Amino acid sequence: MSEQGNPTATTGMTAEAALSPDSPTVRRRHRRAVGQLALSAFLLVPWTVYLAVSLPDRFEARYWPMVWVGFDVMLLVSLAGAGVAVWLRRQALVPISFVAATLLVCDAWFDVSLSWGRGDVWGSIASAVLVELPLAVLLIMRARRVLKISARLAWQRLGLAGEPPPLYRLPLFVALAPSSSPQGGRQGAKDA
Repeated sequence: MSEQGNPTATTGMTAEAALSPDSPTVRRRHRRAVGQLALSAFLLVPWTVYLAVSLPDRFEARYWPMVWVGFDVMLLVSLAGAGVAVWLRRQALVPISFVAATLLVCDAWFDVSLSWGRGDVWGSIASAVLVELPLAVLLIMRARRVLKISARLAWQRLGLAGEPPPLYRLPLFVALAPSSSPQGGRQGAKDA
């Protein structure tokens, strides 16, 4: 690996030290990420209230076909990407599946909510319940399964006994340890 592609090469840090939760860089990045997400959520509350009270009941969209065709193209690309990732057996399946599932849920929401009060609402509800939402759940379940298998393999490679914790309790990074040192792996898993 070249030094340009290896962030630890210029600092002289090992990969374990660079990913350690005690590392000042990791702590600083963690605080920054938590702060950014908290600020985003905080700012979204007044924005949502503003939209709720200021948006008109009716709106004529000038580029309506472009909006929906563009949305469906993004959905098509994400579904095709998930299919290619499955076919090639790549970890890219996980993020692509979550993107596709999110777009499917959004599609169901927009189809139903925009046809509400009209005769075609039942077709939109049927499409959401029979196609879009089940496919979104399938994609999420498949991505979750890949994450669980990857976690189990990493757990075994680190020489840790038993099964890894559930995904919601699994640390973002488990301190890197050679597989021949199960004690170091256990300590790293507790620390991470």
